[in-house]
Amino acid sequence: MSLRTTVDFLLYDWLNAAKLNERERFSDHTRETFDAVLDTCERIAREKFAPFNRLVDTEEPRFDGEKVILPQATHDAHKAYVESGMLSAAEDYELGGMQLPYTVEAAANAFFAMASVSIGSNMLTKGNAGLLLKHGSPMQKAVFAANEFNGRWSGTMCLSEPQAGSSLSDVATRALPDGADFASDPLGARYRLRGNKMWISSGEHELTENIVHLVLAKIPGPDGKLIPGTRGISLFIVPKKLVDMQGQLTGVRNDVALAGLNHKCGWRGTTNTLLNFGEGKFPVNGEAGAVGYLVGEAGKGLACMFHMMNEARIGVGTAAVMLGMAGFEASLEYAKNRPQGRPLGAGGKDSAAPQVRIIEHSDVKRMLLAQKSYCEGALALELYCARLVDEQHTADAATADDARLLLEVLTPIAKSWPSEWCLEANSLAIQIHGGYGYTRDFPVEQYWRDNRLNMIHEGTHGIQAADLLGRKVRMEGGKGMQLLAARMQATAQRAAAVPHLQAHAKALLQALADVGKATQAAWATNDPIEALANAVPYMQAFGHTVLAWIWLDVVLSILPSNDSKTIAVNDGRYAATQFFFRYELPKIGAWLAVVDSRDMTCANLSEDAF
Repeated sequence: MSLRTTVDFLLYDWLNAAKLNERERFSDHTRETFDAVLDTCERIAREKFAPFNRLVDTEEPRFDGEKVILPQATHDAHKAYVESGMLSAAEDYELGGMQLPYTVEAAANAFFAMASVSIGSNMLTKGNAGLLLKHGSPMQKAVFAANEFNGRWSGTMCLSEPQAGSSLSDVATRALPDGADFASDPLGARYRLRGNKMWISSGEHELTENIVHLVLAKIPGPDGKLIPGTRGISLFIVPKKLVDMQGQLTGVRNDVALAGLNHKCGWRGTTNTLLNFGEGKFPVNGEAGAVGYLVGEAGKGLACMFHMMNEARIGVGTAAVMLGMAGFEASLEYAKNRPQGRPLGAGGKDSAAPQVRIIEHSDVKRMLLAQKSYCEGALALELYCARLVDEQHTADAATADDARLLLEVLTPIAKSWPSEWCLEANSLAIQIHGGYGYTRDFPVEQYWRDNRLNMIHEGTHGIQAADLLGRKVRMEGGKGMQLLAARMQATAQRAAAVPHLQAHAKALLQALADVGKATQAAWATNDPIEALANAVPYMQAFGHTVLAWIWLDVVLSILPSNDSKTIAVNDGRYAATQFFFRYELPKIGAWLAVVDSRDMTCANLSEDAF
């Protein structure tokens, strides 16, 4: 079964995406135009991305003293992506966009992520420009966002610092007003930034004529001191090269300097950088300090940046899914063609019999089915979240608000669950290959290396878990959690009417009840230290419950008449559902046990005990 077959099924048979053209924003589209976009992206991914996935892994970015060198294939792939219009696919016609549903855009981008996840810097550019559309001034939208959407410039997000990592309250980059007229600059209130940023993906390259950095920094108070915590954080546009109000380069290099390239386990095709802002290597008007333009209100930078971070987290989740899917397809092909061993019969093994293909061994089938259940289920989750984005932007007010809350609850799962379990799928793909799996003669070791980043990228597992249990399930009186529970219950009710799905319906309802009970138990003492001591096991259980629901809802879409399975592809989806409910969902009992009891084994252990 091809990725395209899976995408078409999830888009049209499950999510009914073809009906989105009934909404005014998408009225110019039809199923045919959606298919044309998918066709184009599938072709570009096949021709410009996939053949060079190993190349960009082995020919890592390098700095020649003046510029970062990337393989020509990366330039060609980026150019093809830009020319396809996908950078602005979901944006307004006025911005050069296609006004595609985000659901279709997300599905189309899946082909690129599977073909070569680390070519280009498209995800961050789209997120950067999207943030400016929401929070930037009209001039910032016209100059910066528009030129990112058309592919002339690319974008980054600059949050982490060497001394702070993910602890954004400890950001030390400073922003001082640039001259007496700083507030009247047409591009936004103008400041000079000084500081260091770490782990900046696509922070330096020659793929585009300019790079637009979105930088978190603090404006000192009247006493000259930085405001502690996150209250003092503001957001700034800091272009690599300065521009005028018409979006033309002025010929002046901004004071942003590459301090070094990080050499990574995976995602080697994308530069990852340490950047120095305002150290004086490229003085502007004879003085040190990187010129930056304030976005939104001073002190509200983190709220603005979260707009981009949430989109990036769904993007990271999708990347994890597609790396898992790539490994699954590779190991499936290998298992179908690799003869090894003989089956066990009543009299034991017959050494004189010919060897069988390893796909005939039950344990290999187990590993393949596990991969399918993780990856296809996670792809369904990501597309469901994409559909919620469309609901948020185009549905009636009540439905849109429900979609917003559901997205708040599901975003930590959409990022974290695939990054853990599709990584496990990659591990199983290596296992199926045996010794060949960890050689470079086969692609599965690279898929694992590439995927390992995603548990850290855009917020670690621990951060996502604390966000889920500490904030998301409790926000607005738990309304988002209640909405999600109602949707799960509705699916279970439908499944209960199908005889061979009744047990799954019962199991889902029990899992939902157990998660709800654990949520209350975690906060029974209202002590955040106790509540969050086991946030990661809680998130694992929550995520497994969500995926069980997704699979049950998906499989219901192939049984419109309560009929039995009819074709092989549906047999596979039903088997994946069966596997998940029998092999995976029972795991939540162990995870939730420590949450229920507010177990402090880890939290209270002295560091000397290690």
